[in-house]
Amino acid sequence: MTETATTPPAPPLKVAIIPVTPLQQNCTLVWCTRTMRGAFIDAGGDLPLLRQAAAKTGVVIEKLLVTHGHIDHCGGTAVFARELGVPIEGPHPADRYWLDKLGADGARYGIAGEAFVPDRWLADGDQVTLGDCTLDVIHCPGHTPGHVVFFHRPSKFAIVGDVLFQGSIGRTDFPRGNHQDLIDSITRKLWPLGHDVTFVPGHGPVSTFGRERQSNDYVSDAALA
Repeated sequence: MTETATTPPAPPLKVAIIPVTPLQQNCTLVWCTRTMRGAFIDAGGDLPLLRQAAAKTGVVIEKLLVTHGHIDHCGGTAVFARELGVPIEGPHPADRYWLDKLGADGARYGIAGEAFVPDRWLADGDQVTLGDCTLDVIHCPGHTPGHVVFFHRPSKFAIVGDVLFQGSIGRTDFPRGNHQDLIDSITRKLWPLGHDVTFVPGHGPVSTFGRERQSNDYVSDAALA
């Protein structure tokens, strides 16, 4: 009997992280490997870098997704959407306050920003599609009132914006932030997704929910006991 080597199937979803803006925000290129169609999540700025990433991977960008309305996460989104001729989806409408002031915030932080209204507001329980892949939308207020998280259940993978970081959590001292809402979002909406979920935060390195439940100084099981 002759054994033949088999090539493992490609994962349904692939991801590339491109830090952008002086705040080194993790813009994430996410795409369906079967169709090579995808989206940028949180196109905050440095658009030439994002164009290069799309060209290098061969991904056809079909939409721009936004986790929340802070300038480093979506300052470049309106310009990029016009350039690409694609719609914007997200965040939750409770972040309209932040989207309306992107121009002023851009001048304040030295990041190009333009106010916009998304083509589609997102709510808890909604879904967004990328080629043949579907991401669940989870409303996670606290850092901002309209923050959403994108979750690909088959891959056990989430893009969480500034809700949760490796070893830390999002700030809640900005206007309309709420610390208890943030803690509730993490413990009641993210932890139930599973210890083995890998997540990309809005800044810094990738981690897993299980690791943060063990070691995060703010939301570990021990810290909240």
